[in-house]
Amino acid sequence: MRNWVFDVLLAGFVTVTVVYYALTGNIDGSRPDTLPDPLPPPPPTAADPPPDPPLLVPADGPDLGYLLFAVALVLSASIPLAWRRRYPLGVLWVVIIAAALTPEAAPRLTFYACVIAAYSAAAYSPYRVATLVSMPVMVLAAGSLTGAELPTVPNQYVPLFILVPLTVAANGLRTWRQRTDDGRAQVEALEREQAEAVRRATELERARIARELHDVVTHNVSMMVIQAGAARKIMDRKPERAREALLAVESGGRAAMTELRHVMGLLSMDGEDAGLAPQPGLDQLDELVARVRDAGVTVQLTVNGQVRPVPSGVDLTAYRVVQEALTNTVKHAAGTDATVTIAYTPDELGVEVTDTGGPPTASAATGNGRGLIGLRERLALYGGHLDTTRRPTGGYRVKARIPLETI
Repeated sequence: MRNWVFDVLLAGFVTVTVVYYALTGNIDGSRPDTLPDPLPPPPPTAADPPPDPPLLVPADGPDLGYLLFAVALVLSASIPLAWRRRYPLGVLWVVIIAAALTPEAAPRLTFYACVIAAYSAAAYSPYRVATLVSMPVMVLAAGSLTGAELPTVPNQYVPLFILVPLTVAANGLRTWRQRTDDGRAQVEALEREQAEAVRRATELERARIARELHDVVTHNVSMMVIQAGAARKIMDRKPERAREALLAVESGGRAAMTELRHVMGLLSMDGEDAGLAPQPGLDQLDELVARVRDAGVTVQLTVNGQVRPVPSGVDLTAYRVVQEALTNTVKHAAGTDATVTIAYTPDELGVEVTDTGGPPTASAATGNGRGLIGLRERLALYGGHLDTTRRPTGGYRVKARIPLETI
């Protein structure tokens, strides 16, 4: 808005100034208005009559048609300057046409408009080639085609014509530096925000990978350690039972490798592992329970309510809750009995794992509590809740609720 007001005031100032010159100056060619007399007049004597005052226009009056044409020329060249920023090239060509029609005796009618229009086109026009071509055309139109000599600048205006460009240039340089500093600050702020976003994304991805690796490795390795320990103890007395335990160790290792390959496939960017087995879900609880039973824990699986498909993320989370709870049961309560209950309701999916308690195994010392933290993080993604408490009658209970109405 300020630029528009400035341009309007500039156009008005140039228009008023040049129109005043057109109405009061000698522009009809009857007497030159730019060149002084070649010889000074002789000094007056006492006998000479007093000289007449100098005339700006001929004694018989100016040509009215000529003055009207001059004023129209000034208006056509000066008023368009109000749009010099919005349509710089168009304004330049309007001024060029006016300059080409300017009389030889009065080049000042359009000279100042030519200067302003040329600067505006060079500074604001997006059409660089057309602007560069228009500059020599303007020079020809301003003088060469009409044969007019460019006007001289009066001495009293010389400081003005020096100080004004210097002031404008200094202000433009200051503005450019300020915009450059602001742009640099914005770029640095964006870079910091991007780096922070990358850091947060990296932390979230690391947490997700840690949860997957923990759930996959801890359960299967715990099963393998317990089975291997059992096989070692009964290898001499009951080789057939030891053989079954070693087969369970082999099966657990294969299951661990399968899930690890799947986790690595999730991290692969080229999609080469897209054919791996899908993530486990509630439909694979029977296999999970069978592996825990092979480790010596009696597990009972109960499903209440109408079984129905649930979103894949909820399905995987519910499976991980059962897996982590049974893994902790195997590690911290040897010889216990466990119960797994899956409850489908219209609003939520319930998962509950309880055990009767027992002495901890040797692998219990390796726990760090990361499993339950990971479960809470998983459930929080879906608005779920995890409750872990000791039972009054002994043992432990892990209960999770996952809402289904918002999925």
